Amino acid sequence: MLVELTPSTTEQTSLRFILELARALHAYGTPAHRLETMLIAVAERLGLQAEFFSTPTSIMVGFGTSIDQRVHLLRVDPGAPNLGHLSRVADITRALLDDELSASEGLKRLNALKSEPPRWPTWLVVSAYVLASASVASFLQLRTGEVLVASILGLMTAGVDLFCIRYRAFTNVREALAAFIVTTIALAIDVSTHSGAGYLTSLAGLIVLLPGLTFTVALTELSSRHLASGTARLSGALVVFLGLAFGLALGAKLGTSIGLFLRDAIDLVQHAPLVGPVLPGWAEWLALLIAPLAFTVLLKADKRDAGLIIIACSVAYTVSRIAGNATGEELGAFLGAFVVSAGSNLLGKYLRRSPMITIVPGLLILVPGSIGFRSVTSMLGAETEVGIAAAFRVAIIGISLAAGILAGNVVMNREDSSRM
Repeated sequence: MLVELTPSTTEQTSLRFILELARALHAYGTPAHRLETMLIAVAERLGLQAEFFSTPTSIMVGFGTSIDQRVHLLRVDPGAPNLGHLSRVADITRALLDDELSASEGLKRLNALKSEPPRWPTWLVVSAYVLASASVASFLQLRTGEVLVASILGLMTAGVDLFCIRYRAFTNVREALAAFIVTTIALAIDVSTHSGAGYLTSLAGLIVLLPGLTFTVALTELSSRHLASGTARLSGALVVFLGLAFGLALGAKLGTSIGLFLRDAIDLVQHAPLVGPVLPGWAEWLALLIAPLAFTVLLKADKRDAGLIIIACSVAYTVSRIAGNATGEELGAFLGAFVVSAGSNLLGKYLRRSPMITIVPGLLILVPGSIGFRSVTSMLGAETEVGIAAAFRVAIIGISLAAGILAGNVVMNREDSSRM
């Protein structure tokens, strides 16, 4: 009796490990094509016949042959990138594939990972929002005072985000609420001071919420023939853009009215000191150092990966900018994504780390979320043709980024069982 029970117990442990691994990979932001590839490799290593189907809101796992198959449905929320946990999950998976870890021990480590406290304190997360907004304002070549305004707007976005985390009833209106508050403040300052940078400072303040990365991942999944997941993720990105557009429209109306009132009441001069001098040339390169540090905190990466993230973002931005100036931004986006993807896979191979640690922040600095934001603002301003043209540019640049990611994977031959 005991001899018959042992294989059954071992198999049940293996099944539980695969299900928990699937949930963990999804929760920490793994795209469908990478998630399914990893799970297939783990199932083969454990001697199980399994099939997997992943979408942004569910995972279906079928164990056994087609006739005797048992199907498990996991209801999950769309995962936000958590590079620190994703790195740990990759280490657990790699150890199991290399026969250095059993399924039962791997299950214990996955459960322990879920109970760990937040990697970064709240004050540092809020600071990362502010620094990310200030960095984007520098990339947009705004003036000194406008960078200060963008930093304050980033602080407002952080406050809305933390509020929605605490009161989950507001989660579904997070983007609209943040866009409304940020745009109201930005347009009030813009109109009252004649700065002319209201929408740009709004963009910088909301940059963390823009779904450019989700949009690019969706196109990558569609390109790799994961049509259900890619379509659902693309739809989710479009819904976020619509939420931002709704908040933007309301905030622009209210902010303009407040700005006109302040201008008449306080009688501000036309060129207010708030605008300030033009940023020096080195400010953009300083921002290129600060932005990856902010991404390290916002993406919940480990301290040890901060240097790699800085390198990945710097290389991606520099290659994309140089190539974009020479040949056009579409090819610049492709080459930037290609270099990040190929370089990350190369580092992952020799450092035995997940390449997503540097792929995600490298893409984050390239994604076309800002162009999508400008498309929305143009349409709201009755500039329909400009808005449609900007939306088309978003699609082209997104496809270029997806092609660059896939090309980098092919060149580095990452279609193997250890791929993460």
